[in-house]
Amino acid sequence: MPNLAPPPNRPLNEEKMAASYDQKCPVARTLAIIGERWTVLLLRDLLRLGPRRFQDFQDSFPGLSPNTLSARLKTLEKHGIVLRRLYGEHPPRAEYILTEKGRALGPVLKALLNWGEKFTG
Repeated sequence: MPNLAPPPNRPLNEEKMAASYDQKCPVARTLAIIGERWTVLLLRDLLRLGPRRFQDFQDSFPGLSPNTLSARLKTLEKHGIVLRRLYGEHPPRAEYILTEKGRALGPVLKALLNWGEKFTG
């Protein structure tokens, strides 16, 4: 089996991550989209708090680098889970909102919340 580990200081890109899962399984296909670090927490904030700006996410997650945040949001946008909506004229600003597809993940995150409350203290 090929080594899919990223080189030091380089993230594993989405294509390599997806290739590491069995794509015949719907759970594996879902993890290829939302299974990277921080992604579920970004979705949690969007579900709980509504539209968020890039800076809002940075304020919520001080350990999340701007490059990683940007990559996670682009992946979610690419897959139709979030919509990037521009507002303001100068300088242009954007906020991120969940699409119907993104809101459909609400019960999944609720199940994770319930599991975490029950089994992680």
